[in-house]
Amino acid sequence: AEALVDESRRAWHAGVGSWGSVTDVNSASIGIELQNIGHAPFPEPQMAALERLLAAIFARWSLGPPSVIGHSDLAPTRKADPGPHFDWRRLALGGLSVWPEAGAGQPAADLAESFQTSAHAFGYPKADLATVLHAFRLRFRPWAKGPLDATDAAMAADLAARYPAA
Repeated sequence: AEALVDESRRAWHAGVGSWGSVTDVNSASIGIELQNIGHAPFPEPQMAALERLLAAIFARWSLGPPSVIGHSDLAPTRKADPGPHFDWRRLALGGLSVWPEAGAGQPAADLAESFQTSAHAFGYPKADLATVLHAFRLRFRPWAKGPLDATDAAMAADLAARYPAA
């Protein structure tokens, strides 16, 4: 792996998108491009290399697990990568990303409003429910189908409580 742009320089790697209060993600992030067509799991050597790279970036820039997001997180209306086969949970278990605790969040009675509020507080940009739910599930519940449910809302509430976006 080689750097196409030095980490201290701005690159147009994310395109238009936002995360939390950051509306120019390109100027406030380091982009990592992973090769995968999106229909298969990421190979073990690629995941291991990513883990080493993230640990090194964390050390160089004093970053932590909440700072790791995907294109589908910051631009859910136009991006779907890294996709449903990316192992976010593996990164979280290694201290390199975040993962919601099952049943820890307490959604409000109105699931849609609770989910949208929590997802936005966690960092997802404001968009229609279907778009945000799709992006959220790509990362945290890629196997889930159907309409928003209490598990989605509870997971989003937990993430918002533990990792509110800056």
